[in-house]
Amino acid sequence: MTAKTPPPENDWRLFSRLLPYARQNKRILAIVVVLMVPLSFMGSVQPILIGQAISFVRQEPQTWDWLSGRTLTDGLRILIVMLLGSISLRLLIEAGQGYLVQVVGQNMTAQIRADLFERVTSLSMSFFDRTPVGKLITRLTSDVDALGEVFSAGAIGAITDLASILTIAVLMFAVEWKLALMLVLMLIPVSLIVLYFQRQFRIANYTAREELSQLNTFLQQNIAGMNVVQLFRREGYNSELFRVNNQRYVDAVDKTIFHDSAVSATLEWVSLVAIAGVLALGGQQVMGGTLSFGMLASFILFAQRFFEPLRQFADKFTSIQAGLTAVERIAELLREPIAIQDADDARSGALAEVDRQTGEIRFENVWFGYKPDEFILKNLSFTIQPGEKVALVGPTGAGKSSVIRLLCRLYEPQQGRVLVDGIDIRKLPQAELRRHIGVILQDGFLFAGDVKSNISLGDDYAFDRVRDAARQTNVDRFIEQLPQGYDTQLRERGTNLSGGEKQLLAFARAAVRDPKIMVLDEATASLDVGTEALIQEALDRLLEARTAIIIAHRLSTIRSVDRILVLKRGELVESGSHDELLAIDGLYASLHKLQKLGV
Repeated sequence: MTAKTPPPENDWRLFSRLLPYARQNKRILAIVVVLMVPLSFMGSVQPILIGQAISFVRQEPQTWDWLSGRTLTDGLRILIVMLLGSISLRLLIEAGQGYLVQVVGQNMTAQIRADLFERVTSLSMSFFDRTPVGKLITRLTSDVDALGEVFSAGAIGAITDLASILTIAVLMFAVEWKLALMLVLMLIPVSLIVLYFQRQFRIANYTAREELSQLNTFLQQNIAGMNVVQLFRREGYNSELFRVNNQRYVDAVDKTIFHDSAVSATLEWVSLVAIAGVLALGGQQVMGGTLSFGMLASFILFAQRFFEPLRQFADKFTSIQAGLTAVERIAELLREPIAIQDADDARSGALAEVDRQTGEIRFENVWFGYKPDEFILKNLSFTIQPGEKVALVGPTGAGKSSVIRLLCRLYEPQQGRVLVDGIDIRKLPQAELRRHIGVILQDGFLFAGDVKSNISLGDDYAFDRVRDAARQTNVDRFIEQLPQGYDTQLRERGTNLSGGEKQLLAFARAAVRDPKIMVLDEATASLDVGTEALIQEALDRLLEARTAIIIAHRLSTIRSVDRILVLKRGELVESGSHDELLAIDGLYASLHKLQKLGV
């Protein structure tokens, strides 16, 4: 698999994408920034206190004036109290700052995840056709968690470390500029090395995240299709495929570990070189009498403290790079255009204002394909009058389901237009259009939750209305036989119900909304003969005074419709009643004969 390289956005531009979320937590961030000042000072002053203690014991002339004349015990006691006080205060500030930073990180993560979910649910079905579910799950979970680290453990901590380095540098120059200059100059090559390895880490981490997406996609597909996996004894074969994908992910992660370790090793080596340099140059000054032994000890500690924030900064920079990789991937999702949006001039309530019987459907010269150069529907035109019952018939791939998807505006036609009650559906708010249309699919999807919520689907219907809809569709008998009736808890995808029982709930789900147009796509295919007869009676009531489009492969179920539209390769080739089409002896008659023969 060819590794993807990151998109050409620099770190600052990616980082700026998080600033709106940071502004929502500006008060907490302001406190965190204020705490950086005492935190940096407390960490920088400790080497000076230790150096002064050594100079005071040795009675060196560089000892602070206010310590002169004090006894050894008193002077050391004061310095020890100051040292312990600075350490205690630093630990207290670090704990408070760390807590606040984590709060900001978690708040941002929750806000980004919510925005990302809202964005994903707004994308058109064409996006989901080409995007594996596992990739979306990875971006909504692990990628979002990783970018939360950009602020929590990354950016704020990195700024604190930079503040510590700056404070230490200022104090060093104030004490002894030669040693300070030597240590500061060592930062230049170290910084270049760190930036190089971090760039390599960024590329490797992007590849690792892509491999994790592939792994999650493969896992999701196998769990969703577990019945096929086991029925066709693919356990061993799929396990081997998973092992290969898993190993690719491990190899990609190993590369990130290598670059991360290279940074840590480089800084550890440079820190030791810095201490050796301080000992060499500082030792000469001590021997020459221009530097006290206590100040040399302070600079040895300065050398350690000076590169310690840099080491921590490098670790946090790794977190930042991992987070920015996640930002890249999430930014790709956020940049995904919402192909189907409400028009600026969309009028809410437009369908309610139609001053005649509602439910007219008209397709005008519609061309549509899931791929731009492969049309499923070709120059399709037809009109369904209000209250008319029309069946769509044709061989597999004729475009029957595509007609339904265009009518519900799950996709947009490349050419032509679709009208409901004389209004182009692109001029209608999507919510209003879909309230106007009730759809019953062959596979009625159920969510985890009780029966009542699976019928209402989040709409605030009174229980009486839900129960009336169930009675209208003859579903109430089945529901009342469940252990807790309408409060019976259903498992994910309704796995504790049969296929027919799930389909029964889909009928109640459509009836409770009282739509003007009904669409049935193989709606009775999952029902046994007895249940189908029961539902057919309910359908007759449900479709009364409503426009209906019915897709059914069993032609015997659509004899009573007003009109049958016969599609072939996306074109309307025949139209008429059952008897009229048999008399024509065309495609419909051929399909009818084949079904009678049981072919």
